[in-house]
Amino acid sequence: MNERILVVDDEKKIADFLQRGLAYEGYGVRVAHDGESGLAAALEWRPDLVILDIMLPGMDGLQVCRRLRQESDVPILMLTARDSVSDRVTGLDMGADDYLVKPFALEELLARVRALLRRKGAEDDHPLQLADLALDPRTRQSRRGSRALDLTSKEFDLLELFMRHPRQVLTREVIYERIWGYDFGGESNIIEVYIRYLRAKLEAAGEPRLIQTVRGAGYALREE
Repeated sequence: MNERILVVDDEKKIADFLQRGLAYEGYGVRVAHDGESGLAAALEWRPDLVILDIMLPGMDGLQVCRRLRQESDVPILMLTARDSVSDRVTGLDMGADDYLVKPFALEELLARVRALLRRKGAEDDHPLQLADLALDPRTRQSRRGSRALDLTSKEFDLLELFMRHPRQVLTREVIYERIWGYDFGGESNIIEVYIRYLRAKLEAAGEPRLIQTVRGAGYALREE
């Protein structure tokens, strides 16, 4: 699945420019024009990278960065017209991964984006663990305690999605988009079917449930 990038910038001309440039390079792109909608989009859509302007109406980019960093480790590239060292330091202290001063060349921004995504990809190869559940993205093997799990490709992908967002509620829409890449429609029960498959394999030896149903919201991987 192509990497997904969220652009948060209140200058429509710049936002449109970035959306066209990134889409041309094959990225999936969404745009938000203020801090609150940008933060909401980042938490709901779960992009692979956020391009975030500092000067935003209402909640500014530094506030968005700080709030987002409390919820996610998504790479954040901050954009600003400010060029003082103190502004750059503040942005990085808030949790930004990189910093680009306007005006900038699209080629430089794309290079920064590729570097951040490569870094994230390298980090994403690390084994994941929650309670007695372990998953290795490199070998695509998983275990519950000392018991190896025999998962299909889609079951592994779904479990990996939960493991990368432990204790966070994932909505049906997010799961559809990240695992199947399109919307099955409101009447489909494909998610429920796969959750049932996963639970059966995770709990085959009587282990406590880890995939919890959050009524009216979605599912979360967490200990009861």
